[in-house]
Amino acid sequence: MLHIENLHAQVGGKDIIKGLTLDVPAGEVHAIMGPNGAGKSTLSYVLTGRSGYEVTEGSATLDGEDLLALAPNERAAKGLFLSFQYPLEIPGVPALTFLRTALNAQRKARGEAEVSAPEFLKLVRIKAGELKIDFEMLKRPLNVGFSGGEKKRMEILQMAILSPRFLILDETDSGLDIDALKIVSEGVNAVRSPDRAMLVITHYQRLLDYIKPDRVHVLAAGRIVASGGPELALQLEAEGYDKYARAA
Repeated sequence: MLHIENLHAQVGGKDIIKGLTLDVPAGEVHAIMGPNGAGKSTLSYVLTGRSGYEVTEGSATLDGEDLLALAPNERAAKGLFLSFQYPLEIPGVPALTFLRTALNAQRKARGEAEVSAPEFLKLVRIKAGELKIDFEMLKRPLNVGFSGGEKKRMEILQMAILSPRFLILDETDSGLDIDALKIVSEGVNAVRSPDRAMLVITHYQRLLDYIKPDRVHVLAAGRIVASGGPELALQLEAEGYDKYARAA
């Protein structure tokens, strides 16, 4: 599904990603862990096409299609989804309006019919209920005045509505208490399927107690320096990243 080969990327002229190679097959969940400054968030932004992140070498494909040749909205229409570490607030735009506009924009880009208002409201009520989101909250401007947990749940709701094929979760556990973490993790686990894959970026093992990865990768100094099964995350929690940072 996702194939990254010898990827190099710069931010502001500084090399951040330095020869990263990674494969995430359909149906699998891969976790990327690493110290601050290793390039974890940079990788997520490069894949989704954020401006200011320049690829200088290498490739990244989704289902064999060159991601780097597509505009950010085209990548989203192809099924790429990013859950931000710090979700943006959009004053003046109700969450419901944002969700329906995003869904129909993607459907239009894929040549599909738009979802009617009644169909959309029915879908949102079901998905919001599963995530314990008060429907009245969806009438408020997107993320404005929301707590950290509410913002993260809103992103998982976006994911449930848009039904992407490849998910990148950038430190989704950041700022969540244990109850919110369980709810968000349940929402993520609910969309696991054989034709969908996920890349979970996190500092800590605790998220991986709820979202069980098939593979764990250590990112240090802009490249993958170690890979293993879920036991690698436990080792990192116990021993830290020092030996990997030194090796990188």
